Amino acid sequence: MIKSIKAIAAAAVIAAVPFSVQADSHKGGVEEVLVILSSDSLQTQGMAMVLSNTMAQQGAKVNVLLCDKAGDLALKSYEAPALKPKDVTPGQMLRGLLKNGGEAKVCALYLPNSDYGKDDLIDGVGVAMPPEMAGQMLNPKMRTFTF
Repeated sequence: MIKSIKAIAAAAVIAAVPFSVQADSHKGGVEEVLVILSSDSLQTQGMAMVLSNTMAQQGAKVNVLLCDKAGDLALKSYEAPALKPKDVTPGQMLRGLLKNGGEAKVCALYLPNSDYGKDDLIDGVGVAMPPEMAGQMLNPKMRTFTF
C-alpha cells in the first residue's frame, strides 16, 4: 500500500514538471502581442481590454486590431454601459491602453463599410493595412489573441 502511494506521488510530481517549466518559460518571454477584437459582446470586449491593459502593465507592447462592431470602441461618439466591478466601458479601457503606450487600429474594412470616416476615430487610432497586420500575425515573436 505504501509503495503504491509513493508511486502515485512520484507520478504526480513527474506529471506536474512540464506544466511548471512551461509556466516559467513564459515569464517575460513575450514582449509584444496582437489582440484581434471583433466581438460585439460587451463583456467579451471588456475582457479583451482588461487583458490587454494587464499585459501592458506586465511589460508587453500591446497592439489591438478592432474589426466589425468592435471598431465602434474607437469612435469619438462611442457609448456603452459601464461594466462592473470598475464601472468602465470597453472604450474607456481602450483609451487607457492608448495612454499607456498601446496601439490600436480599426481593420481596413471597418470605415469603408460603415457611416464613419477617419475623423470619427479617437486620437491615436489608425487604420490597419493588411500587409502590416499579416506581418504581425506571422511574426513568431508576437503572440496573437482573438476575441
